[in-house]
Amino acid sequence: MIALDTNVLVRLVLQDDEAQAKVAERLIIRARREQTQLFVADIVWCELVWVLTRRAGLSRDDIASALDQLLRTELIIVADASIIDRALTAYRNGKGDFADYIVREQARASDADEVATFDRALKGEVGFRVL
Repeated sequence: MIALDTNVLVRLVLQDDEAQAKVAERLIIRARREQTQLFVADIVWCELVWVLTRRAGLSRDDIASALDQLLRTELIIVADASIIDRALTAYRNGKGDFADYIVREQARASDADEVATFDRALKGEVGFRVL
């Protein structure tokens, strides 16, 4: 198994550095050929969404589609697919950042009732208490 860092996924999605994008693509091709799983940590998904939002200026729909495409890649694995799936669904439909929904879903998985936050964008979102 190989764990992927955020910058590898950024190159794959944005194709903004031709040389690095080709290296990243070769890694994926080699992993497919050798049937090597590619682990993507929750924090990497959060960083990827941040880069795609803040640096690349992609829309929420475009970002969700890019994540969907990556998650459908047969060799990509995550720590808890249900947390990522629920967070991505909430991100598509909500006002918060993707990281907010990852935090909420991890909190729920740990039996927390709600996430206390100062983030006003989350007012009215189930599972958040805006202080």
